[in-house]
Amino acid sequence: MPENLILELKQLLIDGLRLEDISVDDIDADAPLFGGGLELDSIDALEIGVLLNRTYGVHISAGDDRNLQIFASLRALAEFVAANRGAVA
Repeated sequence: MPENLILELKQLLIDGLRLEDISVDDIDADAPLFGGGLELDSIDALEIGVLLNRTYGVHISAGDDRNLQIFASLRALAEFVAANRGAVA
């Protein structure tokens, strides 16, 4: 997994979700995105989906059975983006 993609995603989350007082160094790529750490919620998940679609052409459906796995951590999200970048839904 390219570390530059993880760094890009960290900055995308900070900017896109307006996470004030958080820097890329504050985000652990292996920590859960939800239920602790960044304290993200379901609305944030929808916003992340939109950001990924706009930035990388990645489509995540709200009803996708893989969502728990995709959003497990920033590293899991980066792996999904790397595997599906520019893919047509």
